[in-house]
Amino acid sequence: MNITLTAMQLDAAQAFRKEKNLVLLSPTGTGKTLAYMLPLVEDLKKRTEEQALVVVPSRELALQTVGVSKETGSGVRCMALYGGRPAMEEHRRMREMKPQLVVGTPGRLLDHLHQGNIEGSRIHTIIIDEFDKCLEMGFRREMSELFFLLPDVERRMLLSATDKEEMTQFMPEYHLMNYLTTDEPEERLAEFYVTSPTKDKLETLGQLLRQLGQQSSIVFVGYRESVERVSKYLKEQGFCLSMLHGGMEQRDRERQLFRFMSGSTNILVSTDLASRGLDIDHLDNVIHYHLPQTDDIRTHRNGRTARWDKEGRVIYIVGPEEHIEAVTSLSSNSSPCTTFTPPHEGDAEAILPRWQTLYIGKGRKDKLSRGDIMGFLCKQGGLSREDVGRIDVMDHQSYAAISRERVRETLLRLRGQKIKGLRTIFEVIRD
Repeated sequence: MNITLTAMQLDAAQAFRKEKNLVLLSPTGTGKTLAYMLPLVEDLKKRTEEQALVVVPSRELALQTVGVSKETGSGVRCMALYGGRPAMEEHRRMREMKPQLVVGTPGRLLDHLHQGNIEGSRIHTIIIDEFDKCLEMGFRREMSELFFLLPDVERRMLLSATDKEEMTQFMPEYHLMNYLTTDEPEERLAEFYVTSPTKDKLETLGQLLRQLGQQSSIVFVGYRESVERVSKYLKEQGFCLSMLHGGMEQRDRERQLFRFMSGSTNILVSTDLASRGLDIDHLDNVIHYHLPQTDDIRTHRNGRTARWDKEGRVIYIVGPEEHIEAVTSLSSNSSPCTTFTPPHEGDAEAILPRWQTLYIGKGRKDKLSRGDIMGFLCKQGGLSREDVGRIDVMDHQSYAAISRERVRETLLRLRGQKIKGLRTIFEVIRD
């Protein structure tokens, strides 16, 4: 995987092998997923039919966690379970795959346990990732029931970016690994603010994003309606962006996230849905359009940047009736917050990103791989490897980032073509 494990991850791997009940507290962005995933897949490779459950608060994190499992190259059979699609379809897939590792949202995991689709007697490990977020989203009852239904597992593990008293209700006794005292992420996080002359901050946001140019930014707002309103304004101003909130259909959320994570858009406007579970290779800026109301919200929004050993920038947009002091007082670890000065002269017009996203109507279940797509785009599409960016293969569809300048000719070349002998749809997801 071309990474060097941190002391926290190495310590967690050792504790995972020894302890029955384990709690890992570590700041967001420090690699907690790998901290449990690597020793877990090591354990699973020694077994045959037994299963492990990983509980996560959202479908996005479920899919991302499955992706991390596959990146290890362990060969462990892993599957994501979440709402928004028929449970019967998931059951059929489970019968075919016989997954060793199941990653899912609490309610959907309970559904499959109650239906007997997951055999509780075969579960040897249960892990709750983003425990604090699961509580925040109201999954306390579901998590308690999961623990009740699986009393004889060999190992239980909770992971969280904040300390919660409720942990003792799930595991009265546990081995604690607390890395929350470290201030390393804060040292790599520069915090600034800009002042909006009006309560409506749209014009200030537009000016700020022009100054930031092609840097990647997440703009956090407080409400679904605000996502729609801010996105509409920015599109009218010529920006290329993605948007995300809990009211969107799963298919649309998937498309919007791929466009941002592949670089087809450099701006993501989102509710706090994007504050957890998104591991973006490098995010330059976190912008608080609506100021965070609690320390937890602030912590998890800011945790999208300055991940691992990278640096990041946080910018608060402060209206005439708001005070930056209220935000910085949320955390005693907050770095000094100063007025934002653009790193370079901004562009008068919004700049379009290098990539655009190509939708391909076939996926993993059609025996399609990333290598298949890369070869197809280069041979039939006439692209060079430099013209193709990130490729994601889902169950029933795939996405590929291709050079914006080559989109038109590529679509003409692909018209009527088959990929691995299959006729399908090739279309660009429009900005």
